[in-house]
Amino acid sequence: MSRVVVVGSFNVDHVWTTAQLPRPGETRIGEYRTGPGGKGFNQATAAARAGAATSFICALGDDAGGQLARGLAGDDGIELRADQVDAPTGAAGIYVDHAGNNSIVFGAGANAALTAGFIQRNADALSGSAVVLAQLESPVEAIAAAFGLARESGALTVLNPAPADADLPASLLALGDVITPNESEFCAQLIRHAGETCEPDQVATLDDATLHGHCRRLLPHGTVVVTLGAQGSFVSHAPSARHGDDRACYRVAASPAHPVDTTGAGDAFNGALVASIAREPGQPFARHVAFASRYAARSTERAGAAAAMPHLAELTEH
Repeated sequence: MSRVVVVGSFNVDHVWTTAQLPRPGETRIGEYRTGPGGKGFNQATAAARAGAATSFICALGDDAGGQLARGLAGDDGIELRADQVDAPTGAAGIYVDHAGNNSIVFGAGANAALTAGFIQRNADALSGSAVVLAQLESPVEAIAAAFGLARESGALTVLNPAPADADLPASLLALGDVITPNESEFCAQLIRHAGETCEPDQVATLDDATLHGHCRRLLPHGTVVVTLGAQGSFVSHAPSARHGDDRACYRVAASPAHPVDTTGAGDAFNGALVASIAREPGQPFARHVAFASRYAARSTERAGAAAAMPHLAELTEH
């Protein structure tokens, strides 16, 4: 089976659910729970549960959070390659309202200690993969090293440029064959790398030609998948890299859902996308995006991030 390698973060999530998200200076009553998260681990869990053989490269502390990561990776059959460092395992504070909207604050902890050297020591995992997926909750140098090794072996590189305020140098952007921003991330990188301004709440309303033009200026050589929440997603290909699609750009509608918690929806989409690419490499890219959309919709129907990722059988049952 073709393998997915995810390079990224593991966090212990601390989640408060309340009727409305608190405004500055406001205290609200809510319910608390804790569990696994981090964009990297969420995406690795999604990829594994969506049917792909999955490896996860990360950095963990020598603490309860690190033990949690090791146990959960084993439960889902994820090959964990973790550098144990002298720092606490990453953590995040998450606030979710009753409509499923969320606000998140992320503390990197051990995630900030992932090094290019550790990536190089795990080159065998990367060279044996079909797809390498990364986000921006880990050091740029480590992600660049992973993508460089992936490119050398012919693996597809997929960059989820999240969070929106993270550093994304042009050198790393150039190593992405596919990038998968949401509206906020897309606008942040568009102004940084192409000098063009757009508002996140207006991205979904742009006509296809305009949005395709923005995508081409942001990533001239590759594919951009802009996730648009309830409005689905928009796909824009470079002329030389359509990945089996006939069209240069198109939209994919969101799948119906009854959302409870949208915290990990973007991670579900990314993990499912790369899993589909690895499992069915000969299929058109549009098929992979449609599968990722269905998977992400299902993930919102239960609370949590990594814990909310559905198994492949749950999608085929409906």
